[in-house]
Amino acid sequence: MFDFVRNNKRVLQFVLVLLIFPSFVFFGVQGYDMTGTKNPTVAKVDGSPITQIEWDQAHQRQIEQMRRQRPELDAKFFDTPEAKQRTLDALVRERVTLTAVAKLHISVSDARVRDAFLKDPEYAFLRNTDGTVNKDLLAAQRLSSEQFTEQLRREISSRQVYAGVDASVLTAQTPRKLAFDALLERREVQWQLFDMRTHLGQIKPTDAQIDAYYQDPANATQFRSPEQAAIEYVVLDSVGLMRSISVSDEDLRKYYDENIARYTKAEERRASHILITSDKGAPAADKAKAKARADGLLAELRKAPATFAAMAKKHSQDPGSAERGGDLDFFARGAMVKAFEDAAFAMKVGEISNVVESDFGFHIIRLDATRGGERKPFDAVRAEIDKEVRSQLAQRRYAEVAEQFSNTVFEQPDSLQPVIDKFKLDKQTAVVQRTAQPGAAGPLASAKLLEAVFAGEVLRDKRNTSAIEFGSSQMVSARVVKYSPQRQLPLDEVRAGVVEKVKVQLAFAKAKTEGEERLAQLQKGGSTAGLSTPALVSRARTQGMPGPVIDAVLRANTAKLPEVIGVPLGDQAYAVVRINKVDTPEDLGPQGDGLNKRYTQLWGDVESRAYYEALKARFKVEIIAKPVAAETKP
Repeated sequence: MFDFVRNNKRVLQFVLVLLIFPSFVFFGVQGYDMTGTKNPTVAKVDGSPITQIEWDQAHQRQIEQMRRQRPELDAKFFDTPEAKQRTLDALVRERVTLTAVAKLHISVSDARVRDAFLKDPEYAFLRNTDGTVNKDLLAAQRLSSEQFTEQLRREISSRQVYAGVDASVLTAQTPRKLAFDALLERREVQWQLFDMRTHLGQIKPTDAQIDAYYQDPANATQFRSPEQAAIEYVVLDSVGLMRSISVSDEDLRKYYDENIARYTKAEERRASHILITSDKGAPAADKAKAKARADGLLAELRKAPATFAAMAKKHSQDPGSAERGGDLDFFARGAMVKAFEDAAFAMKVGEISNVVESDFGFHIIRLDATRGGERKPFDAVRAEIDKEVRSQLAQRRYAEVAEQFSNTVFEQPDSLQPVIDKFKLDKQTAVVQRTAQPGAAGPLASAKLLEAVFAGEVLRDKRNTSAIEFGSSQMVSARVVKYSPQRQLPLDEVRAGVVEKVKVQLAFAKAKTEGEERLAQLQKGGSTAGLSTPALVSRARTQGMPGPVIDAVLRANTAKLPEVIGVPLGDQAYAVVRINKVDTPEDLGPQGDGLNKRYTQLWGDVESRAYYEALKARFKVEIIAKPVAAETKP
């Protein structure tokens, strides 16, 4: 039944192919430098290296996966130093886990793989109605049935490394109670907010106050113009090259004919069947008995074809379809076992087959309907084919001219005009800083390009940068036209901004003074007039109070009540809070089970991380690549 579950003794070969083949696709043979100079080791696990190419390749797969999940987001959100570091961490963890699988002799049987495929909701989209794997979907992911089986086997064995730790988590009652008490303890409070905005309109800063704020070294960075460079740059990419490529109708029709299957809707058949099961390895006598029963049912059907659905419900041993009168719904080629498929696709609608033998047993098939098989005419897909063919030709063209582009900007470094004339490119301009600015896209979001622009002779002598790849089949070179170093802006230029900041500062000072005076009154037992209505608050129920106020309330010493505290809220407001009493923690109620499970899960996560750290130490994990820093502020 599960033709994809086999005893594959070539697991090691598969793993090697899975790791090595994609890198040839992305980088070509030239990407492998046998001296190690172009493919350095970035980490080691148990002495086994993880190379730069493996890291780049894994990160590229991660970006593609994220693009499929969130196509509306710009690629720069995924291709950051932090994201690359996470990819390396994940790669190391995967290698540690696989090493543990081998060292701990963890194995997964074919039966376990089969059971996981049948029961795990994660793989439901890959299952056909009869429980077999959907080979079309696997093919879309560039996997064969055997490769998918080994991938699934590896996932299950990897989970088993940590399963014992997760399953053995025991949480003591006392720390659990303390944790829940901290989360759910309630305190009755009244509060009063002193907002600087009530004073803002009355504030009129003096020249001395404005000058003092501007001259304060702590504020100096607010009034500096950033270092920046005005650049001109050119981009070589396959999209631009497409514009200069035209394809004749003759070539487009040839492409259409060679790929006609892509423009033909897959033919599908809807069939019903009656199955008398017989295992592939069953004794001959048992198989003969099952065949005889199927022959008998077929004889009855020949006399009364209209009873097919009723007989399927009564006699079919396929539990998935029997209750539906044997209906298997529509299916395409490759979805059913070969013998069944060959019979179904050779029948006419309404026809009942002879007994068909497969690995599952003996089938009687009725073809109920057909659909598909329609071919889109050439004129309907001409524009699509034209774009696709030109894109392919542009990719080839890019591979041919990328080196020439790189050589030209290097050999004639004083101007971008030679490369513009040679490749018919457009000159673009921009003003950039050392880090990519919010909203930057394409080459202007490339950390490599910005680093090159502000480096050495490129900045000093206004030379071309080297050709820099900033995306798939995308290359850029830039040249500095004008450089503006960082400078302190004169007060006259920033006076309006300084005035606003001084007004906020002074307004907050007045609000804080009022708040502190009110705090002192309450601490001496003054009237509570002006405070809010008493309310019970907890970390789970904030009653609309700001987070810093809730934190301060729940941290306050309540040995003697009432307790009055003051809480500054940045430079915006000052809160005075009176804590009247401490109430018992809220009853967990319906959420109790969820909280208990979450608490256990969190402890399990902590212990799993600790176990992973122990495995890293055991297998001598060494991270050679330097930790990356953020290129831009979040």
